[in-house]
Amino acid sequence: MQDWWKETFPKGRQTLTIIDANGHPVSIAYGEKGTGKPLFLIHGIGSWSYNWRHSVEPLSKHFRVICFDAKGYGFSDKPLRPERHDHQLIELERIISALCDEPAVVVAESLGALISLGVALAYPKLLARLVVVNVPIFPEQLPHWGMLMLSQMPLDAIQAIDNTRFTYWFAPLVREIMRTERRSVLFDPSILTDEDIYWISYPFIEFPGTVTKVAEDLQIAASEIERLQAKKPNLIAKIQNHLSGIKCPTLILWGEQDSWYPPSDGEKLLKLIPKSQLKIIPNCGHDASAGGSKAVNAAVLDFLQDTNFITAAVNEQL
Repeated sequence: MQDWWKETFPKGRQTLTIIDANGHPVSIAYGEKGTGKPLFLIHGIGSWSYNWRHSVEPLSKHFRVICFDAKGYGFSDKPLRPERHDHQLIELERIISALCDEPAVVVAESLGALISLGVALAYPKLLARLVVVNVPIFPEQLPHWGMLMLSQMPLDAIQAIDNTRFTYWFAPLVREIMRTERRSVLFDPSILTDEDIYWISYPFIEFPGTVTKVAEDLQIAASEIERLQAKKPNLIAKIQNHLSGIKCPTLILWGEQDSWYPPSDGEKLLKLIPKSQLKIIPNCGHDASAGGSKAVNAAVLDFLQDTNFITAAVNEQL
C-alpha cells in the first residue's frame, strides 16, 4: 500500500511541534497542498486527516489546504497524560496560529466542528470563514454504543490492553469492526473500499496509545454531555450560550440522513449564529466528508464565493 501522505501532499507528511494544553511539547502530523489563503480541514473524533481524502485536491485549486491530525489521533503524538476538558480547543488555536499568520477558513466535521465553534468564539481574529459539518452542538448522549462502552471503561484497563498491541495482533478483526462501523454512518456503504478500511484503521493497529487517547476524549465528551444535561458548568453550554458572538460568516452543513444528530439541530444552530447559512445535504449520513464529499466541496466553494472570499483570494494570487 502506497503512503497516503506522499500521494496526497507535495511534501508528504510534515510535522509541527506545539506546546499542548498541559504545557508539554507534542508533534503534530500535517500535510498541505495548494497556494493562497489558508484553509484547514478538521477531522472528528476517532478519525484523522484521511477522512478529508476527497476534499484536498479540489479545494487546493483555490486555497492552501492544510490537513492535520489532532493530538492523540492519526500520526500525531499520543502522550499518555490526563487531559484538560478543553485541551482540543486550546491545541486547535495553537496549530492554526503556528501554520498561518492571517485569518483562515476552517472546515470542520463532527467533534472537530464543535471545537471550531469554540475557537471562533475565543479567538475571533483567527477565522475568516467557518464551515461546520454535522456538529454535535445539542447532544443528549454519545451517539454510538461503542463510544458509550469506551467512555465507561476504566482508562487504566484500556491503556493496559492498548500496550499489549491487541489491535496489531488482531488486525483483521479490527479492520472488520471498522468496516461495519464506518458503513453505518454512510448513506451509501458501498463507496467504502478496502483501501479506505486499511487507512482508517491504520493508526489503531500500528500506533500504541491511539485507542487510549480516543477513549479518553470520549470520556471527556461523555462527562461534558452529562454535565450539560444536569445544567452544571460545561464547555458545550458555554459555546451554546455565546453562539451569537461568532463574528465570521458561517456555513452549517448537515447530512439529511445523519443518524447521529438530526438536521433539526442545524436549523436551531442557524437561528443562533448571526452571519450563518444552512444547507442540508441529501443522500448523506454523518460521515459527510467521505460520503457526501462532492456536495460538501461544492457547498464550501459556493459559500466562500458568495461571501466574497474566493474572489479576494484569487485576486491576491494574480
